[in-house]
Amino acid sequence: MDERLFWLGEVNRTDLVRRFGISMSQASGDIARYLARNPPGVSYDKSAKRYVADTGFTPVLGPPDATRLLGELRLVELGSIMVEDTMLGVLPPFAGAPLPARPVDPRVLRAVWHAIRDHLALAVKYQSMSRPAATRRIVAPHALAHDGFRWHVRAHDRETGTFRDFVLGRLSDPEPAGPADMRPDDDIDWHTIVKLVIAPHPGLTPAQAKAIAIDYGIKGKTATIPVRRALLFYALKRLGLDVPPDTRPPHEQHIVLVNREAVQPALA
Repeated sequence: MDERLFWLGEVNRTDLVRRFGISMSQASGDIARYLARNPPGVSYDKSAKRYVADTGFTPVLGPPDATRLLGELRLVELGSIMVEDTMLGVLPPFAGAPLPARPVDPRVLRAVWHAIRDHLALAVKYQSMSRPAATRRIVAPHALAHDGFRWHVRAHDRETGTFRDFVLGRLSDPEPAGPADMRPDDDIDWHTIVKLVIAPHPGLTPAQAKAIAIDYGIKGKTATIPVRRALLFYALKRLGLDVPPDTRPPHEQHIVLVNREAVQPALA
């Protein structure tokens, strides 16, 4: 009710019945309990037979969450959930820039998940970019990671004796390979946090810099983005910070990495 009143400005018993499959009497009780909290700016519209919120309405059960609403838009676009299963049950028209599908075999994902949970190693086939054919590897996964476009498995690679990223979609034919011979805590790059200090590109006009500051949540002159060192390469690439700031014109670069000299050793 809090969310519907904030985002849609209205709610009634039928909304609750449709969303949660409850009875009308249960919906009436829920509305009564909500109104007992005295939400400001809420009144009953007799003609519409619903409660409406005016401009003075403030949620009483928690702050509104724009990230959740926009995240549900993305999930609907990906086909992961239906509109009627979203928080509000309705959504505005929307579209996203298309991205190539990055398929992942669900059986591989299940095997990786179980290996992480049970602290096991897996024998898998992995198609790397440096070898013409997939090779058999023994890896001990301990986490999943997303680089903004595709999913990775963070795992200890028995062949090299190091922790590495493996693209989840390139794994196939997983088989149990006994207990893991490493501890997740030993993955220093995974547990080390690097702070990226960003600022609007100095070549932007004041108006452009103000707009970019709003886009990136920069309050004051800079903002700090924490990132795991294991994901540093991907983070810099996605933010366009993997090249010197003069590589692209300011209106394309948007932001610069203020502490580049401090970050560079971590990337190496």
